[in-house]
Amino acid sequence: MTALLEDLGGQLESLEASLGRDSTYEEAVEGLERVSFPLGYAWGVVGHLNGVKNSDALREAHAAMQPKIVEMTQRLGQSRAVYEALDGLGERSDDLSPTQKRVVDASLRSMRLGGVALEGEAKDAYNKNSLRLSELSTTFSNNVLDATKAFELLVEAKEDIAGLPASALAAAAQKAEAAGKCESADAENGPWLLGLDIPSYLPAMQHLESSPIRERLYKAFVTRAGEANAPLIDEILTLKQAQAKLLGFDSYAEVSLSSKMADSIEDVEKLHDMLAAKATPAAKAELAELQAYANANGHEGALKHWDIPRWSEKLREERYDYSEEELRPYFALPAVLDGLFGVIERLFGVTVTAADGAAEVWNEDVRYFEIRDGGELVASFYLDPYSRPENKRGGAWMDVCVGKSRALDKKVPTAYLTCNGSPPVGGAPSLMTFNEVETLYHEMGHGLQHMLTRVEDGDAQRDAAGINGVEWDAVELPSQWMENWLLDKPTLYSFAKHYETGAPLPDEFYDKLKGAKTFQAGLGMSRQIAFGQLDVELHARYDPAGSETPFDAQKRVFSQYTALPPLPEDRFLCAFGHIFAGGYSCGYYSYKWAEVLSADAFAAFEEVGLDNEAEVKALGGKFRDTVLALGGGTPPAEVFRAFRGRDPSPDALLRHSGLAE
Repeated sequence: MTALLEDLGGQLESLEASLGRDSTYEEAVEGLERVSFPLGYAWGVVGHLNGVKNSDALREAHAAMQPKIVEMTQRLGQSRAVYEALDGLGERSDDLSPTQKRVVDASLRSMRLGGVALEGEAKDAYNKNSLRLSELSTTFSNNVLDATKAFELLVEAKEDIAGLPASALAAAAQKAEAAGKCESADAENGPWLLGLDIPSYLPAMQHLESSPIRERLYKAFVTRAGEANAPLIDEILTLKQAQAKLLGFDSYAEVSLSSKMADSIEDVEKLHDMLAAKATPAAKAELAELQAYANANGHEGALKHWDIPRWSEKLREERYDYSEEELRPYFALPAVLDGLFGVIERLFGVTVTAADGAAEVWNEDVRYFEIRDGGELVASFYLDPYSRPENKRGGAWMDVCVGKSRALDKKVPTAYLTCNGSPPVGGAPSLMTFNEVETLYHEMGHGLQHMLTRVEDGDAQRDAAGINGVEWDAVELPSQWMENWLLDKPTLYSFAKHYETGAPLPDEFYDKLKGAKTFQAGLGMSRQIAFGQLDVELHARYDPAGSETPFDAQKRVFSQYTALPPLPEDRFLCAFGHIFAGGYSCGYYSYKWAEVLSADAFAAFEEVGLDNEAEVKALGGKFRDTVLALGGGTPPAEVFRAFRGRDPSPDALLRHSGLAE
């Protein structure tokens, strides 16, 4: 990194000396892209490894280099010579293609938001704040990883583990043995080690009969990194507010929305209120129904937070007559991948093939794949499928390894697809829950937008190719759209086969899965709206110097939108990495904003008939040629209209969620 920084410094000086207001697009934009790529790529690899192969040594190296990287990023983003050249290009925009004009406009906006116009003390304060925010983001994420890794609950008595399904028992025993808690362990006799990583935590919360153990797990989960990250939250919000003021905005929310589809905070809250009008009453009715069901089946008193997952799972199993555990044998990862690659070929006419060994990987579980169009290699991706709480952060994400670029002669974009699914246990392959399959489809949707782009323009700040130049509140469109294909019968049955016998998923399960999709939709949607609105509150109205704490704001917002207010000790915010260690600050609403787009886009396929193969393939080609191909090179509203022929409507989202009239 040190060598790259030195090289970049010299090259940037040469570039700046060559630029003027009459510089061409190739000289200014593509010149800067060529200069900055080596450092951006290398630091991207470091950031990726920090998330999937975390270690003390890597943290130390990352912390040592981070200030220097931030300083160079600021130098790039605040270069007056580059800004003047871009501004000159903006004045001569008639000479640019629509995509190039969009890149120039986005670059100018990015530089303004990066403090290019600041001078003297204001510039010094802005840069100092930026460095501190970068450090805080990394520390916040590391604290969540450490807290998740540190919690262990060893269960040795059979009565305390009662209710846990066979697959979870086997995984918990394997976990205990791997952690050195015993010489040997087995599913039947234990001991069993439970943790806060989702493959361990969720089955325990859904199935354990022991209320005290569920309570202990739940409280550990909602207080993760509470002491470590609580002071960081106030500092992050204070610094972001200060940055907004330095840039001339009233709040950081306004900074965030200046580069998104939503025009204003009011637009975001209008969406939240529209959805909440349907979701919140439904959530309250669903909770009342769950309370009555639990009481009728032996539960005494009001449901506690740690009771809800268990009784919800019981009600879902009774209503739809299946359990997640029954389905796991039909969702073996190798078959799921075959089905996923099949639907990609069906819709987009490209083939996905394994290329293990063709690229270096960071863990033995990681796989490498290539995508071809008519025999031509057009993209590739890494898949890191399993949870590793000891060194991998939770959640799932797609990230850019290499982007498509004419200036860099990069014709084969490469993506990282990262999940935290159930690892293999014993001699069986990874047997996934339906939710884990959905997550894989979701991340592949992101990956396809990056990998099947036809845009080759970019700059040092953010390329337009693929996913990076897409407005944040539209970026979830292809990912959420992909999830819908799991309930397309030909897609599901292309891979839902028993991993031992090869028998297809029994037909009755299809109808049950379809019905269960809207189970407790009000509770699920109201929770997401509460997350989004809390994000808005903290970045638009919260005063770090005031009497209200972020946790007070959480209680106030959650009480308005959710059916059950949080516990007094709840510190959910201390693990809300999306907004404090990711890019979602005043952007979490994007999930619902984009879901309006994705549901409406999938409705186009429903309208022609999902069993009408010719029409489905034709629409798949159109989706590829618009949503996937145009990427960040065209405003997302125009991209959507090019695919759908009109502006988006929320009707399909409400219908798919079971919340329509």
